[in-house]
Amino acid sequence: MANAIRFHETGGPDVLRMEEVTVGAPGAGEVRVRHHAIGLNFADIYYRTGLYPVPLPNGMGVEAAGVVEAVGPGVEGFAPGDRVTYTYTGTPLGAYSSEFVLPARHLIHLPDGVDFETAAACTMRG
Repeated sequence: MANAIRFHETGGPDVLRMEEVTVGAPGAGEVRVRHHAIGLNFADIYYRTGLYPVPLPNGMGVEAAGVVEAVGPGVEGFAPGDRVTYTYTGTPLGAYSSEFVLPARHLIHLPDGVDFETAAACTMRG
């Protein structure tokens, strides 16, 4: 089980909940990433308040950095153990979590000289 910040209705910060979620195995073209740092972006507020509508319930966050834990069928160029960062604005949202499955096409390899915190803070301008 992973931990994730999610919301079941739009509103202020009080609608956010820490929940245990099942992440599962990545599907075709997807990867599962264990997050080491999560970017905070002002646009996260827009999702939470409903200004940017998303299906509910949903996760929070669009940018993070971490390590690839698993790759699904057809993924090329990434393998378990790779350090990566990403911005992903698809649904479900999910960077505010310990693990997340997303399409591999959103990943960027993280050079050894760039720490997770810097990468998570720099992948999206807000």
